Amino acid sequence: MARKPDPRRFSPRPAAQPRMAGPAGPAGADHDIIRPRIDALLAGVPRETLDRLEIYAERLIRWQGAINLVGPATLPELWRRHMLDSAQLLPLIGPAAGRRLVDLGSGAGFPGLVLAALADLDVHLVESDTRKAIFLRETARAMGITVTVHAERIERLQDLGADLVSARALAPLDKLLEMAIPLARPDAVFWFLKGAQAEAEIAAARTRWTMQVVCHRSMTDEGGVILEAKGLSRVQDRDQSR
Repeated sequence: MARKPDPRRFSPRPAAQPRMAGPAGPAGADHDIIRPRIDALLAGVPRETLDRLEIYAERLIRWQGAINLVGPATLPELWRRHMLDSAQLLPLIGPAAGRRLVDLGSGAGFPGLVLAALADLDVHLVESDTRKAIFLRETARAMGITVTVHAERIERLQDLGADLVSARALAPLDKLLEMAIPLARPDAVFWFLKGAQAEAEIAAARTRWTMQVVCHRSMTDEGGVILEAKGLSRVQDRDQSR
């Protein structure tokens, strides 16, 4: 019988800390600049909810020394590059209560764990790397939030009944849709954070998929967009129904 991984094997070792925003500042050198933008974006969200992100950031910095959660060069801009980049999905998604969000290739938890901290979503995080899955579970526990972590390859999962599907820096759009549709409800909405190649990816995906796509400009990346896709069907399925 296969032995379950021991979480202690992956306990974070002391890591070289990035420069803080002041002598006792929180993780991420850009925190003092970005935190007001997060507060403005999430006006009305209880302060204790926002404080969960502080716990998240501090744990990510500590675990980074044991496993590669984010690109080391992005740590000084942790709040803009990762926290705010994820949080900007919240006003686009709309009413969250009771809706199920499946986050594909969660890695360090962006955007799924951020959204779980900020909204009343039923969040499922899909991450095949066992060490990262342990990080996600333990960090969610420390933040006092409930998420479901699937330590499986995406293609091995069956219908999760997702109302919303998200992914960030995972795969080209065509491949994302291939992976996401089996896990989603027919009326699901797909939210993918993309960079400068978004238009080319949409054009390539349209050769295989019929879909409604809206591109929302990113608040955190001048060349970035958030793709909102819905009404999906395969081109061959559409042609056969004529």
